[in-house]
Amino acid sequence: QVQLVESGGGLVQAGGSLRLSCAASGRTIDRFNMGWFRQAPGKEREFVAVIRWKGGSTYYADSVKGRFTISRDNAKNAVYLQMNSLRLEDTAVYYCAADTSPWVTSTAPHEYDYWGQGTQVTVSS
Repeated sequence: QVQLVESGGGLVQAGGSLRLSCAASGRTIDRFNMGWFRQAPGKEREFVAVIRWKGGSTYYADSVKGRFTISRDNAKNAVYLQMNSLRLEDTAVYYCAADTSPWVTSTAPHEYDYWGQGTQVTVSS
């Protein structure tokens, strides 16, 4: 079992920045692809970013490309999401997730096996 706990969410003005953290426990995540997803009220959960277990390559949703950066620190068993130039439409609950079968990089929520409880990000005008 893997427990994931997100932190770092909050209220920020448009154009501002936040850094989300995801702390893992129970197992090491160094062999998992790790992703960030988000869900806005009334909308489905959507992919934001993923970082592969091997090599650390990254992939982003078009809506956040150039503004968000995903990173990982395997020594700390943690994943991060640096969010810059935040927009009103970035408002959502952000979730960290682990894909324990990482041979294919997935952007589909159902491919991820473990989820955190989420952290709220609210962007105001």
